[in-house]
Amino acid sequence: MTKAMDILNNPYLNKGTGFTLDERQKLGLVGALPAKVQTLQEQADETYAQFKTKPKGLPQRQFLMEIFNTNRTLFFYLMGQHIVEFMPIVYDPVIAESIENYSNIFVQPQQAAFLSVDDQDNIKAGLKNAADGRDIKLIVVTDAEGILGIGDWGVNGVDIAVGKLMVYTAAAGIDPSQVLAVSLDAGTNNQQLLDDPLYLGNRHERATGEKYYAMVDKFVQAARELFPEALLHFEDFGRDNAAVILNKYKDEMPVFNDDIQGTGIIALAGVLGALNISKEKLTDQKFLTFGAGTAGMGIAQMLYDEMVRQGADPEEAKEHFYLVDVQGLLFSDTPGLTPEQRKFTRKRSEFTNADELTDLLSVVKAVHPTVMIGTSKQPGAFTEDVVKEMAAHTARPIIFPISNPTKLIEAMPADLIKWTDGKVLTATGIPVEDVEYQGVKYNIGQANNALVYPGVGFGAIAAQSKVVNEKMLAAAAHALGGIVDPTQPGAAVLPPVAKLEEFTTKVSEVVAQSAIDQGLAGKGITDAQKAVADLKWEAKY
Repeated sequence: MTKAMDILNNPYLNKGTGFTLDERQKLGLVGALPAKVQTLQEQADETYAQFKTKPKGLPQRQFLMEIFNTNRTLFFYLMGQHIVEFMPIVYDPVIAESIENYSNIFVQPQQAAFLSVDDQDNIKAGLKNAADGRDIKLIVVTDAEGILGIGDWGVNGVDIAVGKLMVYTAAAGIDPSQVLAVSLDAGTNNQQLLDDPLYLGNRHERATGEKYYAMVDKFVQAARELFPEALLHFEDFGRDNAAVILNKYKDEMPVFNDDIQGTGIIALAGVLGALNISKEKLTDQKFLTFGAGTAGMGIAQMLYDEMVRQGADPEEAKEHFYLVDVQGLLFSDTPGLTPEQRKFTRKRSEFTNADELTDLLSVVKAVHPTVMIGTSKQPGAFTEDVVKEMAAHTARPIIFPISNPTKLIEAMPADLIKWTDGKVLTATGIPVEDVEYQGVKYNIGQANNALVYPGVGFGAIAAQSKVVNEKMLAAAAHALGGIVDPTQPGAAVLPPVAKLEEFTTKVSEVVAQSAIDQGLAGKGITDAQKAVADLKWEAKY
């Protein structure tokens, strides 16, 4: 292959018609491109005009992926100009449809690494080949067993890792040539995929136990060896494995689990934002998490840790939490509890009607929560009865229906506002338009991990932090919680996606500062702002 083709086919180097005449001469591109030299802005205008002709949803995402696969600089320049419009397309919610159709519309692997449970001897070689000599500083890895809202999607789930990395670059400014998406293909229990002749992954049930954990460990060790400065971001692992894997590595190296820690930070930030508006104390709240899986438990743990930091007695703090899952309120004798759930269960002796607490309304009547967060994936679960019952016992109920995509949300904000006569403080996991109610415009904050994980990861990488710990995560939540003006009528509890880049920089700096303050930063790194600024990549020619 000629040198010209090498450059034009390399998305990190390619500028297309943006190559100057001088560059064309030097790089052997004369004659390989039309005569006109376009500016990046001209290319972006032309590309955006094409984008607007595409049908909404997946066709738009496929078009943007063609740009991403061809010219990373143009893609991220364009995304920077249209962040609010593009976020739902490149990430949530359109990414769900993209994952479901991944094997059917596979075009190219987007520089991801595909590692198989059936070929563990080649895990290191696979990582090395996919990196292709690039200086990898960030890896997003998934086994795609628990893709939020849609479940087990096997190798198709690599799309979530690609999407997450796009947000990292768009929000935080990590160099797209220094990131790597990784699929750990352990098989799938999704019968639809196993029956699909076009499915591209291992066609067998998921490996579990020793064989599965051996694959994870070989991946982690190979990544440490090949990319010693890289942060490992674990994404959408199943509820049985997510916390186990995080706990195994979190004290040894910089790792982050977005479903546990990212969801926890964004929920804490939202609650802090809401309490900023209501002028109430965190330690006076009663928390009900509806959905006690990976995300729900990450939220409970993060809120609990914050209560203890604010001076609550550790044992007394646990008394503020109620977990509700499919079987109702979780008690200490509920069968099949995870270690994370066990910490926050209740005793049956606390209730005269414990056997009746099998549905959300009964639990709300019994415990009178002040904060209710939904990660249940049960659409419409926050009914008018449930919400009115909750609102009858607290002046400003804090209700976050954060299940996504849209078809799985527990309640829409417009209903929550109406049912509580405008008193609710709410945030959702999906983008929602402002709500008008009795002359007030309510801004609805998006409790989307995309508001927080790019800053956490980028800050840790910029500081070359040895680990990512609870103090850094708390610093991130407080940074987000302090951006909204609480005196505005209808103020959102979280900042808008439109300010994503601005507040991601703030989160990055506080996380880097936390690493420095704790003595966890790399040698010679003493200035958080400088460390963050030095690492930032800009989409420009």
